[in-house]
Order: sequence, then structure tokens, then C-alpha cells
Amino acid sequence: MALILASGSPRRRELMSLITPDYTVISSDVDETKIAADSPAHLAKALATAKARAVAEENPDDVVCGFDTVVECEGEVFGKPKDEADAVRMLRALSGREHRVHTGVCICRGRRAAATVETTVVHFSPIAEDDLCAYVRTPEPYDKAGAYGIQGFCARYIRGIEGDYNNVVGLPVGRVYQELHGLRLV
Repeated sequence: MALILASGSPRRRELMSLITPDYTVISSDVDETKIAADSPAHLAKALATAKARAVAEENPDDVVCGFDTVVECEGEVFGKPKDEADAVRMLRALSGREHRVHTGVCICRGRRAAATVETTVVHFSPIAEDDLCAYVRTPEPYDKAGAYGIQGFCARYIRGIEGDYNNVVGLPVGRVYQELHGLRLV
């Protein structure tokens, strides 16, 4: 029985390594546009479940961990920006406000799955327009929900968080460790 991370994200790989070095990576090919839910938190959970189940189908004897992170601001879901204009729109909406980061977590083995969502509240200071425009011209915002990485350039605008920092990066380490430890996998 192997432990599989169903994500190609380099940040999730780093965070999973804090839990255990003994895992493999198999990315799922789930079409995220076909998945809907009644709330941003439920969407993150549904996406994580779809990713984990897709990989688990091909690896039924292994334990598969799937994740998905969405940013919620005023009830609107911010995924990864489509382009520079979308990144600008998201960052302007987040500037000077608080928002929620939801990471769906799904752990599967065969057809059995347990899914949950971890939520962290992030408080942003206002982002100067010049800084915002310079930031969206870098590659950093385009592979991240909400168009920012808390561990990157936007760290200078984080006034505070309520919850798990690693959740904002994309994998709630403490929660996942406890789940896997409870299953005697780490």
C-alpha cells in the first residue's frame, strides 16, 4: 500500500514532505469546470474529492490524498486567474479586506473516502496600485487561487490570519497529519 498525493503542485509536495517523505505523486486529470457546489467551501471539498477519487480508481489498493484550494471573497469564488485582467480583478477585490481560503481535503482508499474542508480567514492590507500592477506581470499569481501566494510577494500585505497558515499555501499539514496518523499511515 502506497501513499499518493493527487496533485502536481510544488507547494503541496513541499507540505506533504512535512508529513512524510514516503509518498508518490500522481496528478489527476479532472475537469474542474464540470464540478459545482452550493458554497465555496463545498466546492473546494467536491474538487478535492473528485481529484482523489480519479486517482484512487487507478490505484485501488493505495491511499490517495486529494486537495483543492479556493479563495472566497464576499461569496465569490476566486480560483486561479485566467489572465492578467482576471488577476488584477481578484487582487483589487482582496485589497484592504478579509477573505476566506478553503482547502478541500479528501483521503481515499479504493471506493472509501473521507472528505473535509479547512478554512482560514486572511486579512489583507491595501495593495498599492503600482505594486499590484507589477505583481501581475510576474509569473507568481497565475497558478494560485485568488491570484496570490501568502508565501511570496503578497506576504507584505498580510495583516494577519485566523487559522492554519499552511492551509492558505494549499495543504493543511496539521489536519492531514492527524487524519493519516489516525489511519496509521504516518
